[in-house]
Amino acid sequence: MKKIVLVMMVGFALLLNGALSHVNAADMKIGFVDIDRAANDSEEGKKAVSGLKDFMSSRQATISERGKDIEKMKSDLEKQGSIMSQDAKKSKIEEVERVEREFQRMVSDANQEFEKKRRESTESVYKEIIDIVVKFGQEEKYTVILPVQSLLYSDKALDITDTIIKKLNEHKGVKPAAGK
Repeated sequence: MKKIVLVMMVGFALLLNGALSHVNAADMKIGFVDIDRAANDSEEGKKAVSGLKDFMSSRQATISERGKDIEKMKSDLEKQGSIMSQDAKKSKIEEVERVEREFQRMVSDANQEFEKKRRESTESVYKEIIDIVVKFGQEEKYTVILPVQSLLYSDKALDITDTIIKKLNEHKGVKPAAGK
């Protein structure tokens, strides 16, 4: 994601440099987009976040249940440990350790899977936003559209983020809410 933004910033800087040599400042049309806000506020972004929350909730329930089982095993071992034979106690301790290792692996796998899904959904939404920005810039004859993340200062009148969100929602077939 950071690579995409960096490539965009370098590209826009080169484009701006080239544009400045061919166009008078009065003829320039400049805009900026808050890509993160567009991703978070668009219906596609909200859907991606909701899907990630659902995924994590389902995994969290399984993880919590397994954690409770392990705590119960430890508690039982602690209560019954003094009356168990050494061999039985050793066997139970090894079983608890094995189950704990499996649990740690399960948590690690769930975290890796979540991160992979987050990356995939984020990249997909960001790619669509960039495609919409490029198409919008061409249609509206913008000289340059920059990501807000690369700006130190800009007049808020140049912010086209809301328009890009609207275009992305339209592209995905989402109807605007009443009164907007």
